[in-house]
Amino acid sequence: MLAVPGGASAAPTGDFDWPLRPRPAVERRFDAPERDWLPGHRGVDLAGTAGQSVLAAGEGVVVFAGTVAGRPVVSVEHQGGLRTTYEPVRAAVSTGGRVRRGTVLGTLAAGHPGCPAAACLHWGLRRESGQRGKPEYLDPLGLLRLVPVRLLPSAPEHHTPE
Repeated sequence: MLAVPGGASAAPTGDFDWPLRPRPAVERRFDAPERDWLPGHRGVDLAGTAGQSVLAAGEGVVVFAGTVAGRPVVSVEHQGGLRTTYEPVRAAVSTGGRVRRGTVLGTLAAGHPGCPAAACLHWGLRRESGQRGKPEYLDPLGLLRLVPVRLLPSAPEHHTPE
């Protein structure tokens, strides 16, 4: 499973970035279910605003842009068998289209069940062939390789007597 170091003052350092700008608040964290069919939260909910641009977190190919259970969804396949999913997003891209990190996928629709913000992006990640050859849900924040900012002590000031 991808590890996610904590830290409120962290910046992405890898090939992936936040799907919303400015950096959003995480309203609900990933909660892996013990078994595929058990309850859990298979992604993170990020606070946004209705109509806000949703960006591709990394380079890949759009493998789905449509509606699932009445909700607009976009999914992007990345190298290494990773797939990111963005919901509820009114697509501005089409299935089969190539995207780069930061490409606008569409706009965030208002509302998301269980999220306190007026508009929340559910951002999911799965590895298509995880353990036992089955798809495996992962924490998408692990893509960001967040590195906490550490402040080093400064050298003491030297005062010369006057």
